Amino acid sequence: MSTTAVPHAVRADVETLWAYHDMHHELRRVDVCIGLGSHDLGVATYAAELYHQGLFGRIVFTGANAPTTIERFPRGEAVHYREHANSLGVPTESITVETEATNTHQNLAYSRAVLTAAGIAPTSILLISRPYQQRRAYATCRKVWPEVNVLCSSQPLPLDEYVDSIGDVNRVINMLVGDTQRITEYAKRGFAIEQEMPADVQAAYDRLVDVGYTSRLI
Repeated sequence: MSTTAVPHAVRADVETLWAYHDMHHELRRVDVCIGLGSHDLGVATYAAELYHQGLFGRIVFTGANAPTTIERFPRGEAVHYREHANSLGVPTESITVETEATNTHQNLAYSRAVLTAAGIAPTSILLISRPYQQRRAYATCRKVWPEVNVLCSSQPLPLDEYVDSIGDVNRVINMLVGDTQRITEYAKRGFAIEQEMPADVQAAYDRLVDVGYTSRLI
C-alpha cells in the first residue's frame, strides 16, 4: 500500500478537514513573520520565499523539539529552520530564533517575549505553519496576543503534494484529525478563542475517528 496516497474511502473527509483549516487570508506586508516549529521544513522554505518578496523584514523561528522532531532536527526546530532559511538566502541578522517553546501557546508567548526583549513591538504578524495548523494558530494568537493584527498562511501546496512532501499519509491524516479536535478542546480549556465547527466538518472528523485515525487525539 502506498504511504503517500490518500485512501479513496476517506478522501472526501480528509479534503473537508484540509479545507477547513485553511484560513484563506490574503497576504500583505506585515511587521514580523513567525514560523511555527514542527516536522515540516516547508514552513522555513515558505518564510524565506515571502521574505524575498518583501512581505516582512524580520522572521522569528520558534520551537524546541517534540518527540516527532528530535530525530530529524536534533538541534531544535527553530535552529534547523534558521539554517534552512540561511541556505535560501535569508541573512542571519534578519532571523531571531526562539528555542524553548513546545506548543503553539508557547510559540506565540515566547516569540512575543524575544521580540520585546529586542525592542520590537509589532502591530501586525504573519504566522506560517503546517497547512492543518493554520486555524489553531489563529485561534491561539487571538487569545494570547489579541492586540496584534494576525494573518495565517502555509506553503500553498494541494493536499496530495503536501502528503508527498511529508511522505506519510497516515501521519498527515492523524495530524489533521488531531488539530480538528483541538479547535474545540483548546477553546474549552481557555487556550484559544472559539471557532465555528460546521456540521460537515464535525461529521468528517467523526467518521475519521471511527475508522481509526486517533493517534493524535488528546
